[in-house]
Amino acid sequence: MRSRRYDFSLSCLRDVVIAFVFPGQGSQYSGMGRDVAAEFAEAGEVFARADGALGFSLSRLCFEGSEDELQLTETTQPAVLTTSVALFRILEKQQKLPDFVAGHSLGEYSALVAAGGLDFEDAVRLVHQRGRFMQEAVPVGEGAMAAVLGLKREVVESVCQEAARGEVVSAANINSADQIVISGHRPAVERAGDLARQRGARKVISLAVSAPFHCALMRPAQERLAEVIQDIAFHDLKIPLVNNVEARKVTRGEEARRGLVKQVSAAVLWCDCVQEMIRAGVSTFVEVGPGKALKGLIRKIAPSVQTHSIENREQLEAYARLF
Repeated sequence: MRSRRYDFSLSCLRDVVIAFVFPGQGSQYSGMGRDVAAEFAEAGEVFARADGALGFSLSRLCFEGSEDELQLTETTQPAVLTTSVALFRILEKQQKLPDFVAGHSLGEYSALVAAGGLDFEDAVRLVHQRGRFMQEAVPVGEGAMAAVLGLKREVVESVCQEAARGEVVSAANINSADQIVISGHRPAVERAGDLARQRGARKVISLAVSAPFHCALMRPAQERLAEVIQDIAFHDLKIPLVNNVEARKVTRGEEARRGLVKQVSAAVLWCDCVQEMIRAGVSTFVEVGPGKALKGLIRKIAPSVQTHSIENREQLEAYARLF
């Protein structure tokens, strides 16, 4: 997959190994994908296929939906996936393909579509169900998530163990060396946040989420997803994926399927994923989809790598001029 590209930052020809990374829930906003769907037929087709697969106008929600509509987990997840895939299809038609793919939580589905491991209609229906299963796993108000800034992973894990007291609280997203999201029962998350401050955390931020994702409370959702995902066809990947649950390279369809199931209640090892791709030679990361959250995290993890984000026509054109 490695190809010869021109890296303007070095002003010389060399091999540039590129990873496309795809965002997860929380990156959504009203208007996402609207300009590219209007201008690029391949992007418009993706939104039309999503509408047909789901039986309602997901494209309207993406282009003009209210903040409240877009925050509903079962619509957020297909909306972010569809926007990400629409942008990827433009890059694909321009023959700008990556050497690796990865995605943050929900973004792993987008990455698998890009890698040829999962058909788009299957993916958009799956994440619609996934969002509903996750929302229904825990009654509203019982769970919580919080971002802990400024503490190492082992300290956060120790804090969670101490704060649990028979309830669930654990690391849910290892986003960077000093940004870790915790998840679980609301009282346990609050206790862990207090302990983290006592241990020197720079900041603890409560997150506005509809459910406590990526912790043991999501096991009912994981079991429901495991049932429906068995009926979905997975294909061997054309582009290697670095997965969330183990931060290792995956090329087989069945491995990808198992990873998506485990991912529901397991921590997202994003920092490890980025480091694994760098060890494999990646020097340029391109965030494909709404928002710039992953670009920011990658800069924290590895300040020396090149980062780009593509979420609109202007950024597509800028990327095309570079590569």
